[in-house]
Amino acid sequence: MNMELMVQYITYGLMALGVLSFLVAVIVQVIKELPRLNKIPTSVVALVVSVVLCPLAVIIACQYYKIVIVWYYVFAAFLAAFVVYVIATGGWEKASEIWNRTKYKKK
Repeated sequence: MNMELMVQYITYGLMALGVLSFLVAVIVQVIKELPRLNKIPTSVVALVVSVVLCPLAVIIACQYYKIVIVWYYVFAAFLAAFVVYVIATGGWEKASEIWNRTKYKKK
């Protein structure tokens, strides 16, 4: 695999994480005030939405591009759902805070 193709795949992956995180955040904002869901913590609702949405997105993408769905695609999407959940619930701020605390600063 050449470097250009690898960078292209990484870009597609980051783009998919961003889009899925945005969708999770929007869906959670819309449904969190429903009568039965308002008693559940928002972070739990976000986790459930993420765990449902990510494998569903992979299955839809495989159907659209006519790719055979293999079990490890769905499993990888399930694992990626936790990354999407962290990003959707403010993970960028946490990661930025950690980076700013630990990065080298010129004096």
